[in-house]
Amino acid sequence: MSKRDYYDVLGVDKQAGGSQIKSAYRKLAMQYHPDRNPGDKAAEEKFKEASEAYEVLSDQKRKEIYDRFGHQGLSGQGYSGPQDTADIFSQFGSIFEDFFGFSGAGGSRARRGADLRYDLEISFKEAVFGVEKEIEYEREVLCAVCDGSGARPGSKPKTCPTCGGAGQVRRNQGFFSVAVTCPTCQGKGSIIEDPCQSCRGSGRGVETKTLSVRIPAGVDNGLKLRVSGEGEGGQTEGASGDLYVVLHVAKSSQFERDGTDVVVRQPISFIQAILGDEIEIETLDGTEKIHVAEGTQPGSRLTMHGKGIPSLRGGGRGDLYVEFQVRIPKKVSPEQRELLEHFADTMGVRHPKKKEPSFFQRIFE
Repeated sequence: MSKRDYYDVLGVDKQAGGSQIKSAYRKLAMQYHPDRNPGDKAAEEKFKEASEAYEVLSDQKRKEIYDRFGHQGLSGQGYSGPQDTADIFSQFGSIFEDFFGFSGAGGSRARRGADLRYDLEISFKEAVFGVEKEIEYEREVLCAVCDGSGARPGSKPKTCPTCGGAGQVRRNQGFFSVAVTCPTCQGKGSIIEDPCQSCRGSGRGVETKTLSVRIPAGVDNGLKLRVSGEGEGGQTEGASGDLYVVLHVAKSSQFERDGTDVVVRQPISFIQAILGDEIEIETLDGTEKIHVAEGTQPGSRLTMHGKGIPSLRGGGRGDLYVEFQVRIPKKVSPEQRELLEHFADTMGVRHPKKKEPSFFQRIFE
């Protein structure tokens, strides 16, 4: 049976560079890796075919020979490709560590611990200026009694008699030898005859963790803070996962956020709007005096530069906008009505109580 073109196998063209070839092989290797397709002979064939193509095309000298003379040229060089899966693992050990986080030679694999999520509620002002918060949560770690071995203190796990401690056994499938996870020890390489009473042989326990988390100034609702290594503990010397603190910022009754800017709606009387005034308002930094200009219109804004929210990326603070809301009284006293009617007369504004002049008044006027 004739071999497929190596470029077709990896799905790249002849001008592909080393990084493209490696990326294409990585994708195929992850898809057809024997551990992901136990007992699947077709997947094993594709895995072997892709590995053979990569071995040639990733080697500049072999690639040049193949480009000029094809498969026949490589045969003349004494190359026939890896014979079984074990050969592939031995040749590409470092690549499999990069791709999958383990070597293909068997044995227990280091596993990274799971990531955890913690939902933290903070106030609006805490989000603006930052705060240090102490949180408490539970996470899975190595058992403190047996130090993760799973065996009762004073005893040790026994080497698995089936795989001899490799964590994998080889099964012959036609012309190939495929490594699969040992069914006796589930890939651990050892079995526990006298389990730890605390963790019942799992090697895992639960601890309550207290942690101080710094919330930077300027955070917003829904932001995730990653705390490295504070998730669940890894297995077989694997690294711990991370803790993600998800922030939930309480709404403010005074301030409305718009990115790094803040809007505060300030009620004023229609008299203040007309005549102007000096008033006190509440800002993020405390109480401050501002000037209400004469003739201030409803909805107009006063800008206070640098009084907004700090930027997480640096560059100072946003602005604070004071939006004026002119309040109209629902009721007025007789004296106030008289004054308002007089004011309306001076402005030439018609009002309900003002009577239209009679026919004779208009003639004599």
